[in-house]
Amino acid sequence: MTGPPEGSGYLAVDSGGSGLRVVVGTAERGPLARRASDEPVRTGDRGIDPEHFMARLVPLVRALTAEAGPVRLAAAVVGATGLASLGAGLRAELPGGLAREFGVRRVALAADAVTAYVGALGPRPGAVIAGGTGLIAIGTDLAGWHRADGWGHLLGDCGGGAWIGRAGLEAALRAHDGREGGSARLLACAEEVFGPVAGLPAALYPRPDRPAVLASFAPMVAACADEDLVAAGILREAARHMADSAAAVCPSGGASRVAVTGGLFKIGDPLLVPLDAELAKRLPHARRVPAEGDPLHGSVRMAAELSAGPLTLPGDEIILSMTTLSGD
Repeated sequence: MTGPPEGSGYLAVDSGGSGLRVVVGTAERGPLARRASDEPVRTGDRGIDPEHFMARLVPLVRALTAEAGPVRLAAAVVGATGLASLGAGLRAELPGGLAREFGVRRVALAADAVTAYVGALGPRPGAVIAGGTGLIAIGTDLAGWHRADGWGHLLGDCGGGAWIGRAGLEAALRAHDGREGGSARLLACAEEVFGPVAGLPAALYPRPDRPAVLASFAPMVAACADEDLVAAGILREAARHMADSAAAVCPSGGASRVAVTGGLFKIGDPLLVPLDAELAKRLPHARRVPAEGDPLHGSVRMAAELSAGPLTLPGDEIILSMTTLSGD
């Protein structure tokens, strides 16, 4: 016979370009059930579409609560890619939608950079470099949040996957043209992946997924770095950009930690070795530590804390907004 619903149940969500990942749990027992959907939430004129978000989320949560047993969902944390610039609709409508569907009364909406931070470091002062197709650094002294870069592949994301891939393809085109700074090795790799490089502009520029296509070449740059000076130089410059961003957001206190998180760093030592060297130069007071978990882990950590009381992390109307609805 099942017991009564627990009052500290939580819902934790990670929403990104690859879809939704959702966890239901309690502060006492931890995560109880998890599910994922590979359909991303739509964006439109209003930014991230709150109706589509709920349409994707509700069946997942219904299935999770059935699996987890009787849990009263007291709190929810939603980490979402694009929340800072595209999240006005979510901030306006999602707390009410979660209250109507699941009885949730405390809701935190967080940019994915925030959940990446919490997943990597927890509620501690420091800085996190989140690298994938793009690149952003986020830091906190536990009094406020600071972010650097994350401006997209046309205006920034310096050192991210698209940046590295674009630099590698530029070096390939330089070799094709006979200009200085070219790499015959990267030219051969580019033609192996994309075909004759003379056709690259026509094939690449019209694509809506252009940043992801550029980022897909970053592992090839890393694979060439051991034997190709140009490729190694691209990764050293990427590391300098990352360290610049981390230095811009890291608190100056001696207790600060620095971690990296995201799929970009799976390319390993060709990037991590120069990055460690740059971080040691730029942030000698900060301790480099491995990331403890990913953005979903950050959402779970925050949701467990919120289900039992207030968050210890500082709020921010753009990247970490918190709503408490009546009836709590």
